Amino acid sequence: MKRYDRLEQIRRMDPHKQATEIYRLSSAYEFPWDSTRALELALYRTYAVPSIGRLLAETAELTDGTQKRYDDTSLLLDAVVEHGFDSIQSRTAIRRINQMHRSYDISNDDMRYVLSTFVVMPKRWIDAYAWRRLSRHETVAATNHFRTLGRHMGIRDIPETYEEFADLLDSYEAAHFRWDEKARGVSDATLDLMASWYPRPLTPVLRTATLALLDEPLLRAFRYTPPSASARTLVRRAVRLRGRAVRLLPPRRAPHFARQNWEIKGYPDGYEVNELGTWPVPGMRGCPVRHLDGSGAE
Repeated sequence: MKRYDRLEQIRRMDPHKQATEIYRLSSAYEFPWDSTRALELALYRTYAVPSIGRLLAETAELTDGTQKRYDDTSLLLDAVVEHGFDSIQSRTAIRRINQMHRSYDISNDDMRYVLSTFVVMPKRWIDAYAWRRLSRHETVAATNHFRTLGRHMGIRDIPETYEEFADLLDSYEAAHFRWDEKARGVSDATLDLMASWYPRPLTPVLRTATLALLDEPLLRAFRYTPPSASARTLVRRAVRLRGRAVRLLPPRRAPHFARQNWEIKGYPDGYEVNELGTWPVPGMRGCPVRHLDGSGAE
């Protein structure tokens, strides 16, 4: 197999009818490392929306159990990609996602915004740093994959195209990104988690490198001191050079799914999809008592 053969395979597929199959080829074969980094950034930037960041702080899921939350989110999303929407694993994963989200008062607008980060941030990262840019076929397929996920999650008014998702993300962040002390705490916990994967002496360097990859609106929302221009240039150039080096490698012959990432630390003996995630208790740790019928009854 030659370096661009899989891209040619993707271009022969239907990005509407075979959206998840194309997304699987793209994320698990062509760009596994980049897809992981992009989805990390996608979820991280949602903390800068105070209604999202505060909720995560109040539940303490991303401050007291940061590694578990990281693992569970990656593995639940991964189950859908690896097995497809019609599989038992996928249906179980989506059910767990919905059980957790529906335990809290999360607006449709916030849910739709989070979905937009899954669509937009991987393309922006891959186009900037990966060994090749994302093709139009892959962009359309990824959009359709996450549109399907959004429908299974009950999200309303989902954008139709990548361009509409991008407009939604940019406008929502412009309107909602702002300082919140609790959200900053969630951000700090996440940065600490990422640093914990490496030897302790590297922590200051890793923190600076991570901040160097963030955009100005995100840095302002969290009130982080921006890294120097030279640090930004050095870090971003290094990530681009990694992409150029990957281009010289032979194509991946076996898929690499998120469950195989070494950053997943919480399940050394394996896991069951139906046991992933948290089990919110109404009235405890940020979980409101929900009145489903409007009469005060559960």
